[in-house]
Amino acid sequence: MSTTLGRALLLRPTKYVSMLGQKFFSIHAPFNPAYSSRVSPGCKRASDAYLAALRTPRLWAWRMHDASGKISSGVLNGNINQYGDYDQCLNVNVPTTASSSSNNDPSLQGRYCLAGIQPSVASTALLQHVFSLVQSHGMLKSQLGDPGHRVPRFSTINWGLCVPAACSPQDVQHSLAEFLRDSTEGTGLRLDVLIEPELCEVRDAVWNRYYTPNTGRVWAGFVAYLVVVLLSTAYELRSDSKNTWLTSFSLIRNTRTIFCVKDDPNDVACVHGIRFLNALLLIIAHKSMAMFFNPYTNRTGMSEALGQPWTVIGRAASIFTDPFIMFSGFLTTYSLVGRWMRGKRVKLYQDYIGRLLRIAPPLGALILFCTFVLPFLGSGPQWNLVVTGHGDICKKYWWRNMLFIHNYFGFKDMCLTHTHHVGIDTELFAVSPLFIWALWKWPRKGAIALVVLALVSTVHRFFITYNLRLSNYVYFGTSVKQLFDTADLMYIIPYYRLTVYLMGVLLGYACRVYKSHRLTPNQLRLGWYATSILLVLAFFGPAPMGSIDYQYNPLHAANYAAFSPIAWCIFFAWTVFASQLGYSNKLIELFSWRGFRVTTKISYAIYLTQFPIFFFNVGRVRSATHFNFVSMVLLDLTEYIVIFGASYLLTVLFEVPFSNIKKLLFDDGHRRRSATKLPRKDECDFNENSNKTIVYPSNQTKDLTD
Repeated sequence: MSTTLGRALLLRPTKYVSMLGQKFFSIHAPFNPAYSSRVSPGCKRASDAYLAALRTPRLWAWRMHDASGKISSGVLNGNINQYGDYDQCLNVNVPTTASSSSNNDPSLQGRYCLAGIQPSVASTALLQHVFSLVQSHGMLKSQLGDPGHRVPRFSTINWGLCVPAACSPQDVQHSLAEFLRDSTEGTGLRLDVLIEPELCEVRDAVWNRYYTPNTGRVWAGFVAYLVVVLLSTAYELRSDSKNTWLTSFSLIRNTRTIFCVKDDPNDVACVHGIRFLNALLLIIAHKSMAMFFNPYTNRTGMSEALGQPWTVIGRAASIFTDPFIMFSGFLTTYSLVGRWMRGKRVKLYQDYIGRLLRIAPPLGALILFCTFVLPFLGSGPQWNLVVTGHGDICKKYWWRNMLFIHNYFGFKDMCLTHTHHVGIDTELFAVSPLFIWALWKWPRKGAIALVVLALVSTVHRFFITYNLRLSNYVYFGTSVKQLFDTADLMYIIPYYRLTVYLMGVLLGYACRVYKSHRLTPNQLRLGWYATSILLVLAFFGPAPMGSIDYQYNPLHAANYAAFSPIAWCIFFAWTVFASQLGYSNKLIELFSWRGFRVTTKISYAIYLTQFPIFFFNVGRVRSATHFNFVSMVLLDLTEYIVIFGASYLLTVLFEVPFSNIKKLLFDDGHRRRSATKLPRKDECDFNENSNKTIVYPSNQTKDLTD
């Protein structure tokens, strides 16, 4: 250190620090929250105090300025989303002084605002190309007005600002909009601004805004429920004579149920592996979409890498759900037809009530948890968008989910949007006895009628996709609006998903009635070759639509929406049919592995829990990282372990106990044994029968009780 500098620090430290601040601020000028003349008087006073403290200088003011986002390197590689320092901003809290503001003002506290900035360019081709790089080629096109809680506003710039708490979100929006307008005047660049109130928060905002008397009641309810579970578990441990009513909630009994893989001759074994494969593909696709919420230092490079044909695995999420709908129809038909063939009386009201007892408790528990517990477990720049934002919607519209009609009200105002399949399948399940009865009563005419109905649904799905320019496939450059329109107008409406459900109905009937039918070797080979070709076409056929150079073609989208689900499901339908006829090969043996029965039992919970966990992690992200698809999506074992762990808890606490109660209510054998000892530890209780239990990740659990 030079003698002159040392003397300056000893004699005039305040002046030196002020000079240092001016040099620093000449590079990164502080944002003036009162730049606009339209701000409130309180915001004006607080901003003056803040700017004055920067010149004085004061450390708290430096922290506030330091917490705001700054232009960084790598902007042309998409490193444009700058969150700043969320925690440092919210920790700023100092009393105001009489010299800097009115004595009536509150303490000068930091407010963190995540501003949405939408650029538009009407200038040279060079400038348009530059902003294409900045916006990562618009892999997913968005506008400020798009809902951001379910699908990311990918092409919107997110910029963190730290301002005095006295400045409202509207004040900050006015000032930022005017500042950007003045800064870009005459450049051909337009920057629109939106600051949503929920993304402009002060410290403890969630507690102050979100905690209500109902929150305390829900917490108490969860505690009381856990006490019941623990008492039931203790009863099983300590009592010699075990009443099965009193052990219905026992963790020991229900864990044994989940991990029981006992063979059962009536089980459709290969279904478990098929469901696991599609569930895994669905998790990867859903996680890929959730990752687009986050900022990355190489986001443009990420977009270019994801504009390759292999990324079909993350873009074709829609067809991964279709086998579950098909198997829902298959298992319902397989069960009903089997009972009719044995001359058993079918009590449909028991099937309906039993279904509700299984799917409603886990769904209700998840809604309560995501609405009244999860919002208090974290924080972050996007926390109020992807976590508490969903909770606010659920507070208003939870009843739609519990009536299983939420899929008719659109994605924007849907509580837990990923549960739309629960509604779709429940509605199809409600009317399925009509389809099955017609097929059972008049086999030929019934089959023709179902095929015609499936054909009408397919044709209608083709034309509505073509005419309304929808897209079931997330092609490169898809707009958020187009995705929401596709969901609202076609994807979540049961009528447009009817084809694969009816395929399942026909498959279930065929597996019962033609079980003794034999195929020639040539027929068997032809079946495998033809269905394998259809599988490959369904999966890889739309791959060119993921190219960075792809231009939307409604004919491509309509063909994909109408025919890919059928082609994808035919392969798995053939696999099940061949296995039920007694044929086997390496693939059928793999799908029939006993371990898949465990994943089947928790698969409904896996479907329910994955998005809350994805959004929990998205909401906590505070800075940009380097994107790598393999390590972040395929090999993120921690997140997958959390999903499976949460799914186990949801199943053992809320699904299996009510399944036990359902059996006690409707199963004569269980009622006769209700006051006897439970099965030995090496037996399956809830499913001696366990292997006949099929769980659909987005809808249901059924027993094949024949």
